[in-house]
Amino acid sequence: MSSSKKGLMEQDLSKLDVTKLHPLSPEVISRQATINIGTIGHVAHGKSTAINAISGIQTVCFKTELERNITIKLGYANAKIYKCEDDRCPRPMCYKWVAYNICNYEDSPMCDVPGFENCRMKLLRHVSFVDCPGHDILMATMLNGAAIMDGALLLIAANKSCPQPQTSEHLAAVEIMRLKHIIILQNKVDLIQENVALNQHEAIHKFVQGTAAEGAPVVPISAQLKYNIDAVCEYIVKKIPIPERNFTSPPNMIVIRSFDVNMPGSEVDDITGGVAGGSILRGVLKVNQLIEVRPGIVVKDESGNIKCTPIYSRIVSLHTEENLLQFAVPGGLIGVGTTMDPTLTRADRLVGQVLGEVGSLPEIFVDLEVNFFLLSRLLGVKTKGSEMQGKVPKLVKAEVLMLNIGSMSTGAKVLAVKNDLAKLQLTSPVCTSKGEKFALSRKVEKHWRLIGWGQIQAGKTLDITACTPLG
Repeated sequence: MSSSKKGLMEQDLSKLDVTKLHPLSPEVISRQATINIGTIGHVAHGKSTAINAISGIQTVCFKTELERNITIKLGYANAKIYKCEDDRCPRPMCYKWVAYNICNYEDSPMCDVPGFENCRMKLLRHVSFVDCPGHDILMATMLNGAAIMDGALLLIAANKSCPQPQTSEHLAAVEIMRLKHIIILQNKVDLIQENVALNQHEAIHKFVQGTAAEGAPVVPISAQLKYNIDAVCEYIVKKIPIPERNFTSPPNMIVIRSFDVNMPGSEVDDITGGVAGGSILRGVLKVNQLIEVRPGIVVKDESGNIKCTPIYSRIVSLHTEENLLQFAVPGGLIGVGTTMDPTLTRADRLVGQVLGEVGSLPEIFVDLEVNFFLLSRLLGVKTKGSEMQGKVPKLVKAEVLMLNIGSMSTGAKVLAVKNDLAKLQLTSPVCTSKGEKFALSRKVEKHWRLIGWGQIQAGKTLDITACTPLG
C-alpha cells in the first residue's frame, strides 16, 4: 500500500451501520468530502484562483476555458483543513490546508508554525469546492452549481467598484437557494493601496446589508500570492457548519456532471460503464447496489407526447478524487461508476437527472402549478455603464422562461398566470417533488437573467409503470 494510503480508515460494508455514521466519522471524512462550498461572484474576480490557492487544483482545465481564461463548466476541487492541536499555536497560522491527494487520517501532517513544528494537526473539514462561472451568459450553469452548495465564498475584486453586475446576481441566486453561510473574500488587495482597500471594505458591507451575506466576514486576500488563505480556512471551519445529514433514508443524488471514461479505440472487452457525478442529498450509496435514474431516456412520439424510460443500473465503483469508496454519504462530490451504456452518460447527458434507490425516487413532472415571487429589480445587466435598476415585468401568458430545479435547467411556457400563481409547461420532464424551490429566469438582451423564484405546488406527472426500464 502506498504511503499516501497508509492511514486511511477502512470502509467495511459488512460492518456498516448507517445509524452511527456522522460527517466527521473517521472512516468518512478521511476518504470523502462532507461539505460543498461554492465560489460565486463576477467574472475575473479570482474564483478559480482562490480555489487553486486552497486546494492546489486548477479547476479551469478544458481547452476552451484555458484559451479564453474563464470558467465555462462547473469546476471541482477538494481540500482538507487541519488545525494544530496545541492551543497556544497562534491563529490563523494554526490552520493548514492540504491538497486532496493527502489521504491519510491517523498520519496527519505536522504543524509548520515556528515553535510548534512538532505538533500534530487534527482534521476538521474535508471540503468539495464547486467553482461556478462568473460570466453573465453562463448563469444557468451557476444555478446548477448552487443547487448543491452548503456554503459559499463570494469573491469581490478589490481593484473594481462594488458591486459588479454578476456579484449582485449571484448573491440573489444563492439567497433563492436558501444558502445562509457566506464568506466574502476581498481579493487582489495586492493591486491597490491600503486606503482604497478600506474604502471598498465599507462599500462591501453597505452592499450586503439586507441580504443573506449581511454580517458575513470580509477577508482581504491575494489568491494569486496565497496571502491570508489560512484565515479563509479558519472562517470556513468556524462560519460554515456541516449541515445535518440524513443517512437513513433511501439514497438520492442529483447529477451535475456525467462522463464516458473510455478512450477512443478501446476494445469491446475493456469498455467500462458510464460515470455519473454529483452530490448525495440523503441516504448512503453502496458498491453493488441497484440504482434507478429518472427521468432516464426521454423521447417524443409522433403526436408530441413525452415518454420517459427510467434507467436501471448497478453501482460498480464509488470514488472521490483518487480514493475508492465502499460507501458514500451526503456531502462532497462523488463519482458513481455504473453498468450503464457510456453513450448515455457522455458529455454531461445525465445532468439534471436524479439517481437513487430503485422505486424510491420522486415523480416525473411535465407541467407544474407553482407560486412565484419576482425580484424587485433586474440584476446582472449593465446599460450605459451602470446596472439596470428597472423593475421586473410581470409574467405574461405564452412567454417562455427558464427554470432551474435542482441541477436541471429547462424551458417553461406560461400556460396561465394569476397574481402569484402560474401554470407552466416544461420543455423537458423533471424528477422533483411538491414543495421544491426553483429559480426563475427570463431572456433579457439575448441572455437569461434571474428574475425570481418559486415553489412547486402541484403538477401533471408521467406514468412510468407501463415503461420497460432500461437496464
